[in-house]
Amino acid sequence: MPKFAVNFSFLYQEMPFLDRYAAAAKDGFKGVEFLFPYEFDKRELAARLADCGLQQALFNAPPGDWANGERGITCLAGREAEFKQSIATALEYADALQCPRVHVVAGLLPKDATRDSVRSTYVSNIRYAAKEAAKQGVDILIEPLNLRDNPGFFLNRQDHAHDLLADVGEPNAKVQFDLYHCQIVEGDLAMKLKQYLPTGKVGHIQMAGVPTRNEPDVGEVNYKYIFALLDELGWDGWVGCEYRPARGAVVNGTSDGLGWMKR
Repeated sequence: MPKFAVNFSFLYQEMPFLDRYAAAAKDGFKGVEFLFPYEFDKRELAARLADCGLQQALFNAPPGDWANGERGITCLAGREAEFKQSIATALEYADALQCPRVHVVAGLLPKDATRDSVRSTYVSNIRYAAKEAAKQGVDILIEPLNLRDNPGFFLNRQDHAHDLLADVGEPNAKVQFDLYHCQIVEGDLAMKLKQYLPTGKVGHIQMAGVPTRNEPDVGEVNYKYIFALLDELGWDGWVGCEYRPARGAVVNGTSDGLGWMKR
């Protein structure tokens, strides 16, 4: 069975952020991921990880003005200086949290732009991030997101992601394979896992039930089969639990929905 990392940006919303570490450890998780750590002191986060025996599996680099709708600045020409600073900040946190991978969010296509017109900016920025991250043994991840939840997002497909990485040409630049997003955009999950995992260019996997993004035992994806396939393919990385507990933000809501993991 794969090892599961809890995503604090989705799970344990019924309690304050810093209390989620102890709750997750009590429920049996060993790994932690979340969107952004930057509102917290990195020393405090590192202490919570150590105290609870948890490993930081992943977080995102700063994404621009998230509160006002930006979803990354990697594909945006003219923002290169800001992008470089965002990578420096992310790597400071990665060092403090002993986190071996950072997701760099692609961004929304500017008005009247095409994927081809911003491709060179995106590739150049990811190449820069990967070279900087390699200095401290960190992988840089890129993630295709579905357009239903993320209208206008630059990166949507697995084949596009791997094609971009071929242009980047850095060994520590890899794909974050989110099974939820891939099922919505492309489907055929098992065959894509068989295609891409053996390449060594998948750095992290995430999952959620489809179509509602709730627990993985609800919806159209047979995750029991998928988890067995990951074992068969020799996947020894994390599987991030990036779903919304169906019971929502209520007492024990997250814990009560973990029957799928116990089974």
